[in-house]
Amino acid sequence: MQRLLWIGSPFFGPALQSCGWQDVALYNFEDVRVFCWEELVRLAGFTPDVLVVADKSRPPFVLGMERFPCLTVFYSVDSHIHSWQPLYAQGFDACLLSLRDHLARFAGPYLPPERIWWSPPFAGDADRPDPAAPKRWDCLFVGTVNADLPRRAAFLEALGQRLPGLHVTRGNYRELYPQGRVLLNHCEHGDLNFRVFEAMGCGGCLVTPRVGHGLAQLFVDGEHLVGYAPDDVGDALYRIEFLLNNPPLAAYIGRAALAKIDEAHRASHRAQAFTDRLCDLWMQDARALVAARQAKAEAIRENCLKMPYLLWAEELAAPGLREAYLAAARGRFGLAGMEA
Repeated sequence: MQRLLWIGSPFFGPALQSCGWQDVALYNFEDVRVFCWEELVRLAGFTPDVLVVADKSRPPFVLGMERFPCLTVFYSVDSHIHSWQPLYAQGFDACLLSLRDHLARFAGPYLPPERIWWSPPFAGDADRPDPAAPKRWDCLFVGTVNADLPRRAAFLEALGQRLPGLHVTRGNYRELYPQGRVLLNHCEHGDLNFRVFEAMGCGGCLVTPRVGHGLAQLFVDGEHLVGYAPDDVGDALYRIEFLLNNPPLAAYIGRAALAKIDEAHRASHRAQAFTDRLCDLWMQDARALVAARQAKAEAIRENCLKMPYLLWAEELAAPGLREAYLAAARGRFGLAGMEA
């Protein structure tokens, strides 16, 4: 395989190291900034054959990709809260998409459906059961609860009033999950979130909303997890109490969940599937695909990228970023490494 640069949230990027690539460079960052080609080559330490731009749930941070001389892939995880992503994706050769029900949104004039690949969330290799951990809580939710997540806050408050054994907290979920008899999930935006896979990877008996996005295609309700009607406190309560009253069933579901994760839903599985897709794309004449995108670069910018860039220029107060987005909207990309 060829040389790959992965920029953005790591996700399964580190697992690519064992998938036969010649070189894999990973670069994550926490400041708000943008990159163009010269900066990316410098960061990688080589000229990449493949670039992956991985969602950080922030403004677009790679500019000019419609003209890049390598295969380009956009990895979207938070399409449920970022309406600009389908337009941005048109500047890439392919797109990985976490949320299955959004596949049609990303198909457009420059990115055909056959190059939009569903890549569901997954469990990390460190998401494992701890048989020695004591069961401290009947029902455990681990995650953010605040005013920015009003549906979740209301759901958990109402459930807690009827389920005294509910424990809501934040922290290291890998240490916390093994201490819950039943693990609870909530999806504020109806997305299939990583919490599903992390809880199952820790061997937990998971109660989660039936959200779509391929959940039913990946897991069997009542076998690998237990589903409830989204935001239905009564339905969730009924299922949690049934599991608490039937510990052997809860234990069985936890074991089945772990087996399913180990079989098909860890970072290594996503990395290998991605590598196989890139190999197929490479065999279809990657150079011709890149050349075709470059030939359409001006049209891609004008028809798909210009408006989001102008909106981000208006939204972001930092002068450097504003100038970078304005320049990109005009087709100029000389502001490598601009940051707030």
